[in-house]
Amino acid sequence: MDRQPLFLTLAGRRVAVVGNGPIAARRVGALLSAGAEVVLFADQPCAEFLVLDGRFARGDLARADAFAGCALCYFAPDGDEEPDAALLARARQAGALVNVADRPKLSDFINPSVLDRSPLIVAISTGGEAPLLGRMLKARLETLIPAAYGRLASLAGEGRAALGDKLSSHSARLRFWERFYEGPAVEMALAGDENGARAVLDHEIWRVRPDGSTPDAEVRGEVYLVGAGPGDPDLLTFRAFRLMQKADVVLYDRLVEPTILERVRRDAERIYVGKRRSHHALPQEEIGELMVKLASQGKRVLRLKGGDPFIFGRGGEEIDKLADHKIPFQVVPGVTAAAGCSSYAGIPLTHRDYAQSCVFVTGHGKDGPIELDWSTLLRPNQTVAVYMGLTHLDFLMKEFVRRGADPALPAAVIENGTRPSQITVTGTISDLAAKAVEAGLKGPTIIIVGHVVKLRDKLNWYAPTPPSGPTA
Repeated sequence: MDRQPLFLTLAGRRVAVVGNGPIAARRVGALLSAGAEVVLFADQPCAEFLVLDGRFARGDLARADAFAGCALCYFAPDGDEEPDAALLARARQAGALVNVADRPKLSDFINPSVLDRSPLIVAISTGGEAPLLGRMLKARLETLIPAAYGRLASLAGEGRAALGDKLSSHSARLRFWERFYEGPAVEMALAGDENGARAVLDHEIWRVRPDGSTPDAEVRGEVYLVGAGPGDPDLLTFRAFRLMQKADVVLYDRLVEPTILERVRRDAERIYVGKRRSHHALPQEEIGELMVKLASQGKRVLRLKGGDPFIFGRGGEEIDKLADHKIPFQVVPGVTAAAGCSSYAGIPLTHRDYAQSCVFVTGHGKDGPIELDWSTLLRPNQTVAVYMGLTHLDFLMKEFVRRGADPALPAAVIENGTRPSQITVTGTISDLAAKAVEAGLKGPTIIIVGHVVKLRDKLNWYAPTPPSGPTA
């Protein structure tokens, strides 16, 4: 390692920036956010400096003491212009460390790519050899380190002094923080419940003994109700992926794509609780009881559901039982089937020229097709997205016509949306059911009714793996 990474405190320290262009302006903005007293040396500053005007001083390079008192000096020459060697020497003679943009060999230090989760800061440097690679790695870390980790770091900082008053031993404090970062307060902080997390931290500090031990506590797990989206694993949220790596046991159903299940922690126990039409591997009420049982054993339970758990996913029913038993839980929304499948089929749910509203309905109840509010569904310039309607597709389409809809109203049914096996069948409400039978659709599907279906041919962008059966 030929460079030593450091995090330098700049609050109240004088820093010089030499340059007229956008690079210099961005450097000034970053230094001001760090509390530095910035002196700009620029004869023709670009427009980007306008939003910073009044927050920095202007300097004159003609003065012999131009760089006096500067801890750092940044040079941002325009284009390929070489910096003045004599000017660099003047800055160094004044005691400043020098950085020249994109010229590591001329620099005393290098500014890394920074992931800012203040007070948590992650810096990446390639020694000036491959700055674009550093930015790419930073982009990857953006997906792995949510902004909430900054809140977690602030929370830990609040407790350091109080813990230090109780524990004089460094090793005892270390053990405390190891337990804390594996405990429920962390999930509270990451989920946005800072007050709850702070209360847990305060309680843990209060109960810790001088030797670092704690009284025996009740073993209590938690439940993560996570929406897995319609199928494409790239549609998982950052929070969903993080919790999938923490879970001790996962409960999943048939709508969860196998490639998504592969992203769960490898040593986690897997329990199938899926449902098929008229066949439940585990009754709904027993799923809730199972989650309560597992969490009461101290396990972190991941309830993984296809789509979004609160949109025809019965997620509210499942966490209702958790709330009754005071089991800690959190809900992570997922991309719902209507949004995901329509996007991958090139059918926008709303469009200024075709639909100014969208209604989600389910086409299947406990005992067959449900009675829908047709006066609501048949409003003009509206899209209707029907979940779980394939079994009763013929009935539903005939009802649209019988209730007064134009038989030529465009409609589509999408099977395995967002997955490599996606099939999209388009037609009208008068012939869609027959086309779906001809295509051999079996589900899971989403049905879309409305004039937005006309845009399918023009906006279709997704090219799934060609299916082996009939196509449309």
